[in-house]
Amino acid sequence: MSGKRPARTGNPDLRQQKHVPAPPIEEIEKKIFSLLSPASFKPMRLYENELKQRFRDRILTLPMMMAIVLSLVYRQIPGLREVQRVLSQEGLLWVERIEVSVQAVSKRLRTLPIELFAQVFEQIIARINHQPNNQAIPENWQAVCRKFPAIWIADGSTLEALRRKLKALQEQEKTLAVKIMMVVEAFSHRPVTTWYTKNTKVNDKTWCNQLLECLPTGGLLIFDLGFFKFPWFDAFTESEKFFVTRLREKTAYKVVRCLTCAPFYRDEVIAMGEYRSNPCLHQVRLVSVLWGSTWYYYLTNVLDPQILSAQQVCELYRRRWRGIDAFLLTKRLLGLAYIWVGDSSGVQIQIFATWIFYAVLNQLCIDVAIALNQPLDRISTEMVFRALYHFSQAVLRGDASDAVPYLVEHQKLFGLVKARRKRHREIDAYTQQIWALPS
Repeated sequence: MSGKRPARTGNPDLRQQKHVPAPPIEEIEKKIFSLLSPASFKPMRLYENELKQRFRDRILTLPMMMAIVLSLVYRQIPGLREVQRVLSQEGLLWVERIEVSVQAVSKRLRTLPIELFAQVFEQIIARINHQPNNQAIPENWQAVCRKFPAIWIADGSTLEALRRKLKALQEQEKTLAVKIMMVVEAFSHRPVTTWYTKNTKVNDKTWCNQLLECLPTGGLLIFDLGFFKFPWFDAFTESEKFFVTRLREKTAYKVVRCLTCAPFYRDEVIAMGEYRSNPCLHQVRLVSVLWGSTWYYYLTNVLDPQILSAQQVCELYRRRWRGIDAFLLTKRLLGLAYIWVGDSSGVQIQIFATWIFYAVLNQLCIDVAIALNQPLDRISTEMVFRALYHFSQAVLRGDASDAVPYLVEHQKLFGLVKARRKRHREIDAYTQQIWALPS
């Protein structure tokens, strides 16, 4: 036999799923309760009363459905059939034991107004964003963060080849795919907002207006080339908001003035669209950096290097990968690559539920990072999530009561702190060399 490992095939987001739910964890449920207090559902009562005029009173109310969908994510329950069993035997979160049918839960997921979940999601995100943010900001970035009321990362992703759970849908060849836009904070990784569309062929520019609207005045947004267009860059400058992105290849421009010219980088103010009938109306800043043998080009409308240095422009764009990490975690780790119902309303509810639990898990990672005196980027969210099972067993044995002290004590066993690979150390050393050279 060959000693080679067989090549992986198929979608890496579709990992083998568990067949039994994870045990409940009291401390995680306390965090969920703190975000979803009874007051969270009060604004929805009027809306639900309107629904009751058209439909009979339901057992599967909004609070019960919220408990079900959050438990599907948080306890990694493999499907609605298992939800039925858990509800019957032990209940879920704030819902006591109750007998319901799989068909009833599935139908409710398809018919429950998505506006209700959207309102709850917005309230939770607002509550999370009121929590202290400077805990997760590295010391060398705190001065920059004080200059901008928000530093966000925007990125789009397509949930492709979503596997269906219902028998009626398993025989269909085509699987449901959706397009998501996600916004997270650059340093704390907390979710800010999310949007969804069934049209997977749309590009990221679909959400340009919404992104600019929700970004506070003076805020800074980091995004990739999928958003590249001159009118949007001008809209940022005109609304006193800021961005960091890359320069699209073959974009014509002329240099207005050179701020810095060093052996490995240049910092220039440019005017884009030199040969176009509709050029970029406002000047932007171009930071060019030589990595190895290749030049990379970054754009920003922060023209003053005293506010944002050339090195900080490059480093901020590198942080865009944190948004991609958030997508990978939700799809691969929290099961967003699988759907419970074959209906767009149910998919959107699942998206909201997944991001809510991701916010709870991310806050736990922040607490662990502070306790270990490590940057949040060095904490493995996946390993923290996996370690929760061992914590639940330690609680049953009477060996632990609080999650963070337990995780800190066993951080080496669980591998909570990411190892610094040789490649990363080489990149950091090369980066320091580039910016240390005099201009």
